[in-house]
Amino acid sequence: MIKASFERNAEQEIIYFRLTGHADSGPYGSDIVCAAVSAVAIGAVNGVEVLAGFEPQVKMDAENGGHLELRLPANLTLEQNKTAQIILANLHLSLESIVASYPDYVVIKK
Repeated sequence: MIKASFERNAEQEIIYFRLTGHADSGPYGSDIVCAAVSAVAIGAVNGVEVLAGFEPQVKMDAENGGHLELRLPANLTLEQNKTAQIILANLHLSLESIVASYPDYVVIKK
């Protein structure tokens, strides 16, 4: 199962997310749940880097997969933070949609 968790600051802005685990909803290379979660998560990381214009702190297990973390640095401009918040809110929304369709394979920790 893929487990997603989000950390928010006092203003309820997302400052961190972590994805761990594997969906195991199908054979390797044909797992549509894994593909969906991977696509929205990597899209969020790339979006923050390109559209918000900074490199967030990212940790991932490129060899085995199943682990991705992103933390926003504290020294963002208002514009960078605003853009990052839109992207990370969209990630959360996208993951909620995946959870609604595949609750046996993905969970968002509260």
